[in-house]
Parts: sequence; structure tokens; C-alpha cells
Amino acid sequence: MDSATLTTLPDDPEILKGIIGKLTREQERFCQEIELLREQIHLLIAKRFGPSSEKTAPRDNPQLPLFDLPEPAEIEPAPEIVEVPAHSRRKRGRKPLPASLPRIEVVHDIDEAQKQCGCGASLSRIGEEVAEKLDIIPATIRVIRHIRPKYACKHCEGLDTDGATVKIAPAPPQIIPKGIVTAGLLAQVLVGKFCDALPFYRQEKQFARLGVALGRATMCSWAMKAAEACRPVVELLHHEIRSGPLINIDETSVQVLAEPGRAATTKSYMWVCRGGPPDKPGIRYHYAPSRSKAVAKQLLTEYTGVVQTDGYNGYDFLDTQEGVIHAGCLAHVRRTFDEIRKARGKKHHKTGSADVALNWIKQLYRIESEAKRQELTGDELLAERRGKAKPILDDFHEWLREKATRAVPKSLLGKAVNYTLGQWDRLVVYLDHAEMSPDNNLVENAIRPFVVGRKNWLFSGTPEGAQASADLYSLIESAKANGLEPYRYLRYLFEKLPFAQSPEDYRALLPMQLKPEQLRLDYDATAV
Repeated sequence: MDSATLTTLPDDPEILKGIIGKLTREQERFCQEIELLREQIHLLIAKRFGPSSEKTAPRDNPQLPLFDLPEPAEIEPAPEIVEVPAHSRRKRGRKPLPASLPRIEVVHDIDEAQKQCGCGASLSRIGEEVAEKLDIIPATIRVIRHIRPKYACKHCEGLDTDGATVKIAPAPPQIIPKGIVTAGLLAQVLVGKFCDALPFYRQEKQFARLGVALGRATMCSWAMKAAEACRPVVELLHHEIRSGPLINIDETSVQVLAEPGRAATTKSYMWVCRGGPPDKPGIRYHYAPSRSKAVAKQLLTEYTGVVQTDGYNGYDFLDTQEGVIHAGCLAHVRRTFDEIRKARGKKHHKTGSADVALNWIKQLYRIESEAKRQELTGDELLAERRGKAKPILDDFHEWLREKATRAVPKSLLGKAVNYTLGQWDRLVVYLDHAEMSPDNNLVENAIRPFVVGRKNWLFSGTPEGAQASADLYSLIESAKANGLEPYRYLRYLFEKLPFAQSPEDYRALLPMQLKPEQLRLDYDATAV
């Protein structure tokens, strides 16, 4: 404050108190805004340059910070005492090679002259040493020639007879009629893109190195035709998903270039549902141009059971939908508090409210981990959750309500607390349903292969191409969820699909209807 300002100040103490109070309030507001901006900056830096993992250091970690000592948390829950039962430990070392792999035996024997003892007697074989080495044969492309002999009657040449004069066996049904692609090649190309995230232009280069000119446009056409042929199986897969007691649903963005009435940069969405019988799950991808709740309503039409989602408000209609129980995701709650920890930066080691919340959540996950180790299911799992997890949730809820009265609403802590309280009724649903877990990670894990692929192929050309990709992702991810190797499943599917006619034939091709031993390939017979 300069001298000119001081001379203009009033002499009345009450007026001066008012000025000081106003300046104090403005300073508090500015400090609050500065702190909020600092949080945002630290969080953006952490997201841009820091690790994405949400894992925290164990509480019993003896390593202390170099410059700052941690301070005790406010109202920190008492540490839980966990008894670790005795267990057996597997011997460390190289894992044995799979017994299903074919084996070629190479015998390294000594010369016949060395099999003679110095006393003149012949040496006897008393055993052997075996060392297994892993080898690989590079991909080999071959041509399968389908030969169909023609037959005709030489005595009837030139005569006007009824019926065909030349007889020939019918062409074998193919997944893509009149094309050069076999079920094996088609499966390889589609697994390359939708399982291994190899765009068609990269596969084009791979085939060129193998001596075959196979263009990306051709492979794209194959993918479209294969998806169209598999449509009946995908529709049955959607019915299987809605037949289970639980559906996990989530969505992620995708860019489609040639979408009618929309700019090429407009964001579209890939919706993913995971459901069906818990031991035979199915995963369905669905393309939609929007993130509207109308898409979720369409996917969940006539479904009754538990639907587990994140906190996106497009799912709020589930709270009032008849026959549906709306469950929330504890992992998203953990993420909001983890962002506070990251926003503090590496220089701030003081234990705060975020660490307290993360500790509550860690205890809940520890209970789930122990129940999984004990292989608890059904009523036993529910009893474990109600006996151990519910008291923790009650204490956590009370702590959140108290914290909500003091946290700045616009701060990261205020947003995390209010988000958790807003989701609370959905978060505790898992206490009464043994078929579900506290979070929506199952469907997020199913989305991850699509996200990895999107980083490579970047976009879809047309809505039809995006939906074809969705159908093929559905089949591949459902196969993986049921323990089937994707290439073997697709090859089996493409070989059998041309012969399917009835709904029962198509249903028999669903991933949850097959077992790995049904998908043996021709070369499996060479395994020793």
C-alpha cells in the first residue's frame, strides 16, 4: 500500500475494520483459487508425465522419504491385523514348456568305440539327460488346390438327352464364396488386427516379405464379409449376455471418417457389454454415433438383473428401471482420490485425506482378495462381505459425510467426496450379490484391447466398418473370456459357419458352447 492510499484511508475504526475484513475475505478467496489452480496443474503434469498406475506403496514399506517424514493421517483407521496362513511355495526356476507342443528328438550319442570299457566289457545305458530347447518355424504360406473331376458319357456325345451331360462334385462351401481366402488365412488376418493390433497395412508388408502380394483393401473387404457372415452368431451372443444375472457396461470413443451428416473429426463411441452365466461370459461390442442414454437403453432392452456401470449420468435411468438393480464402481472412486495424491506432487509427502480414503478402499479390496484365495462363492462370499466389508463401508461413509462439511466443493477432495457420496447406494450393491465384484474392471479389461488397437489403426472408415469391427471384437474377446485361443476359434468358426442353417447350428458355434479340445488343428496330431 503506497503513501497516497494511506492518506485517503478514513479515520473511523469501524470503517477500517470493514475494509480489513473485505481484504481478508478477498485474500482467502485468492488463496483458495491459487490452491485449486495448483492442484489442477499438478494433476495435469502427473497425467502427462507421471505413471498411470494407481498402486500405492505398502504401509509396511521400510523405505522413508529422503527429505520429508510422513505425518500421521487425520482420523486414520486403525490398521487391520491379517493372519497369513501357512502355505507352500513353488520352486523357482524356468517353467516347463507346454506338453501340447510337438517335439522332435535329436539324440547326441557317443561313438561306438567309446562304448567299450577299459576292462574289455561293453558299457550299458543307465539313463539319459534331456534338455528341451524352444524352436520356431516362420509362417509358411501354401496354396490349397481344390480339384473337382468332371465326368461325361462318350456314348451320348452329340445326342439330345435329358439332364446334365457333365457331372462334377459341388464346390465346397466357403466363408467367402469365390474368394482365394481360406478359413485359416482369414482367421490369421483378423486375429492380427483385432487381437494383436496390427493394422492391415502392416500385415500387407508382412505378406510381401513372405512373397505374397495381399493388399490392405482386400483384407478390409474380407473383414467386412466375415463380419456379415457371423452376424447370426453375434446376435445370439447378445442374447446370451442378457441371460445372466449381471451385465457390466462401459463405452469408449472411436473416430469414424465417412459418417453421413457428421464431420470426420466428430467423436463416436464403442459400447461394450459383458454378461451371461458367470462361468461362461460373453462380451458384445456395439458401435453407436453418440454417447446418449438411448444406446444403453437399446442394449439393455427387456433385461432384468444387476447392471454395473461407472458414474456417467447417461446410466442414471437404470436407477428407476423396473427389474434392474444399478451397481457402481469402487475403482472409479479410488481413482478420484488417487488423483488427489498425484496432484500433491512428489515433494508433498504429508499424509492427508486422500490417503485415509485410499486406506479404507484398500481394506475392502484386501477382503475380496482373501475371499478369492479361499475360493468363497455364493452365501459364503456374501457372509464374508457382510461380516467384514460392511463395517468398513459404514465407517468410510461416516468419514465421507463429515469430510463433505469441510472440503471445498470445487477442490479435488471436494469433488472426490461428493462423487463418492453420490454413488454410495450403487457402491454397496455388491454386498448382496455374490456374482459381482466391487468394481467394473471386468468390462474395462474387455475394452482395453480395442483401445490398444485404436492407437495403431486410429479410426474406422465408415459406420459399416466400425460395426464390422465391433462384431469381430465381440467374437474374439468372448473366445478369450472362455479360455479359447482366438486363432483356433475363428478358424473353427469359419470352417463350420457355411454349413450352419438353423438357430441351433449357430448357437453351437458360440464361444461359451465350445471347449479348447474341440479346436484342435491338423498339425496338433504331430505332438508327442
